[in-house]
Amino acid sequence: MLNKLFESFMEFPDPRCAGRTAHRFIDVLVIAVCAVIAGAETWIDIALYGRSKKDWLSTFLTLEGGLPSHDTFRRVFSIIDPVLFEQRFSLWVKDCFLPIDREVVAIDGKTVRGSFDRAAQQGPLHMVSAFATEQGISLGQRAVENKSNEIAALPVLLDSLSVKGNIVTLDAMGCQRVIAQKIIAQQADYILALKGNQKKCHKAVVDYCHTTCIAVPAAIKPDYDAFDDSHGRRVRRRGWVLPCVDKLAELQAWPELRNIILIENIRSINHRHKTTCELHYYLSSCNDAAEIQIAAIRKHWAIENSLHWVLDVTFREDDSRVRDKVATRTFALLRKMALNIVRKDTANKASLRGRRKCAGWDDEYMEHLLFRNDKK
Repeated sequence: MLNKLFESFMEFPDPRCAGRTAHRFIDVLVIAVCAVIAGAETWIDIALYGRSKKDWLSTFLTLEGGLPSHDTFRRVFSIIDPVLFEQRFSLWVKDCFLPIDREVVAIDGKTVRGSFDRAAQQGPLHMVSAFATEQGISLGQRAVENKSNEIAALPVLLDSLSVKGNIVTLDAMGCQRVIAQKIIAQQADYILALKGNQKKCHKAVVDYCHTTCIAVPAAIKPDYDAFDDSHGRRVRRRGWVLPCVDKLAELQAWPELRNIILIENIRSINHRHKTTCELHYYLSSCNDAAEIQIAAIRKHWAIENSLHWVLDVTFREDDSRVRDKVATRTFALLRKMALNIVRKDTANKASLRGRRKCAGWDDEYMEHLLFRNDKK
């Protein structure tokens, strides 16, 4: 893992004045990644980790200028090119992780809530991330000013990914024909949540589904029908995959569209004695079996449970008070680097939090994470 990181970032352009830098950028980056793996949450934490592990770090880093101070870490990660940093991260991921055919790649946004600055009238930064749901790794990110700007970031993020042969899932914000065309151009398939932002398409799909699937008696039986009685609630989930695109004129302009998917969730919470019903609609270009497409929709939520939730709870991202926009983006990527490295160790059955603590306490285990987890 670390060897590939060296290869991806060794030639990264250092914006600092040439001849006046005491620390190589690659040394600064590697110390920061190791520190975040071990639990560092601030620039001061990173510098403290470096001082504590100087002897061990010097076994594979030059450290010609000694150890950087916390101001050096803050300054370096505040002035580097964040777009290029994100691009190199995506290249590192491609080099370290073997692609899985027909993996579900979920794309969604997350706000770094602690990055706001009232004095500067600056709102919190919003990150759009891609997540490989089977492997549990972050594939890339792009930053936007707020959630409403996600559409502009999606094509750029997709260009940085290698999704050939996979299924890309997005929420309603990404349900755009241009996004669908971008995915198809990469020889992947899409499943997009359809809501009211696509008014004509949404109305046509809702009317058709209610007539054929929800009406009593229903003309079409569900492809999926299952009950879940756990966690104090009862849920019945039904799903229909409807290859009826040619019957709806409103859908003809969608590239390579093959199916409409309807998901019905009927939920009853035991102690409330209240039952609710939710209907969700999707557009799909997939030619897979119905159960695979329905399973892909459920897998999309892994980006919330296995990436966003982990970043918040295990890495305490929302508690971070890094406010500089560039530093917020780069620190967010340091967390994703650390998460990918720790997740790669599937032999260790401890929790992510436990593995991070072990790495901070045990240099031998940290070496295992950094040097013995390459795909080759």
